[in-house]
Amino acid sequence: MPLSAALSTTAAASATPSPATRPGPPDEVAALLRDGCVIPAHPLALDEHRRIDERHQRALTRYYLGAGAGGLAVGVHTTEFAIRDPRWNLLEPVLAQAADTVRTEAGRPVVMVAGACGETAAAVREAELAADLGYHYALLSPGGIAHLSEDELVERTAAVAEVLPVIGFYLQPAVGGRWLSARYWSRLAEIPGLAAIKVAPFDRYATLDVLRAVGSSGRSDEIAVYTGNDDNILLDLLTPFEFTIGGETVRKHVVGGLLGQWAVWTRAAVELLDRTRAARAGASEDLPALLTLAAQLTDANAAVFDAANEFHGCVPGIKEVLRRQGLVADRRCLDPAEDLSPGQAEEIDRVVAAYPWLTDDEFVAEHVDGWLA
Repeated sequence: MPLSAALSTTAAASATPSPATRPGPPDEVAALLRDGCVIPAHPLALDEHRRIDERHQRALTRYYLGAGAGGLAVGVHTTEFAIRDPRWNLLEPVLAQAADTVRTEAGRPVVMVAGACGETAAAVREAELAADLGYHYALLSPGGIAHLSEDELVERTAAVAEVLPVIGFYLQPAVGGRWLSARYWSRLAEIPGLAAIKVAPFDRYATLDVLRAVGSSGRSDEIAVYTGNDDNILLDLLTPFEFTIGGETVRKHVVGGLLGQWAVWTRAAVELLDRTRAARAGASEDLPALLTLAAQLTDANAAVFDAANEFHGCVPGIKEVLRRQGLVADRRCLDPAEDLSPGQAEEIDRVVAAYPWLTDDEFVAEHVDGWLA
């Protein structure tokens, strides 16, 4: 379906139920989120004029579906926050194209997550747009609103949850996030519309704050926790987080990942998640190998995400990997100044050569022509 036809779905907004009467996600989608899956953060494919490269954008979505991802996160940091800039005005087209591809081609339940940004009114508007396009959850970014108090952030979450169930987001400070107290996460967990939390502070202390808050909330079985700690993916997934609350032991697991790192080598990511699940279920013979892979994946992420330069090249790094596989034509971003850091390409060369088992180059090479067709 052409992008213009996909965008016409918003014309039905007048027939869309009001926020107070919107149905929740289908049961099978809610179960998929709760049980855990791979949710890549969807990048943005651009042409030489910095417009959407529709062919490659759709091919990326097809790649994630073909690789076995359980969901997609669109309009998030990896999709570039600048899509909201009036100069580009790309939020709706990007959301619409991904939703259209999933709706017409997936043939299975897929957890559709839309990023929502800004102060309360803006975030609510973005959630309403996403709901009209068929998205199931809003990933609510705390970036760019440092002037809001934690009380105001809680109120903002509750307002967005009236439109779409919310995935809370602990975003690392290096890319626009902020420190948030344990009390904040406890209060957030009390909001009935909070369905999950993406933990991405790149900080073990802060990660424990979130897990403890969810474990003590009385809603521990209802709120899924996903790792966004691209520097600690497998250890987050393998660790049984136990807390003593009210004299009782509460155990909480990180069930999946909503990750920029999983926007590349996604087929391998699906296999890694399956292996961590099996290890948690008792396949302890694989645990030493998974611990070794955990460190290797962190090393690979350091190259792709440009950790040496405070993550300046993280989005171009993702696109560079996809460019080498033929899934995007170029690594350009909306901001011309956003590109690989000096030496980053060589670092990507190094980790691909060192850890070929973390990549999915053969899988992509086998299918890329069909995804681009």
